[in-house]
Amino acid sequence: MKKFLMMLVCGLMAIGSVSAQQKADDIVGTYRTKHNGVNSRVEVKKVGDGYRAQVIWVDNLKKEDGSIRMDDKNPDKAKRNTPANQIVLIEKVTYDSEKGEWRNGQIYDPTRGKSFKVRLSFKDATTLKVRGSWGPISETMYWTKL
Repeated sequence: MKKFLMMLVCGLMAIGSVSAQQKADDIVGTYRTKHNGVNSRVEVKKVGDGYRAQVIWVDNLKKEDGSIRMDDKNPDKAKRNTPANQIVLIEKVTYDSEKGEWRNGQIYDPTRGKSFKVRLSFKDATTLKVRGSWGPISETMYWTKL
C-alpha cells in the first residue's frame, strides 16, 4: 500500500511538473507588434531555462538612402552593427507558475537604447501583455500571437 501511495504521489508530481512546463512554453511563438509607429514581428524561443524574444522582421528595415537600419543606440558598442531585424528584445525571462507570468528578465528598447525590467502575461489566448518598468515608471505593449 505504501508503495502504491508513493507511486501515486510521484505520478501526480510529474503530471504537475509537465503541466507547469507546458504552461511556461505557451509564450513560445511569433508575434506581431507595433512600437513607436513601427510594425515588426518578434519570435519568442526557449533558451536554456528561460525565454528570449528577438525581432525577425521590421517594416522599415532600410533607411531612405537604402542602407540597413542598425541598433545604433545600443550601449554595448559591439551590438551597434546588429541589423534592426535581428535585435534581441527580451532576455532571460522565466515562468512564475504562481503568478502566471514570465519575469526576472530585461526588455531592451532599441529606439532609446535602454533596458528595463519586464513582466509578460497573456491578456487572452493570443494577446501577450508586455510590461517594461524602471522604478515607478512603466509602459505596456500588447503583442498579437500569429
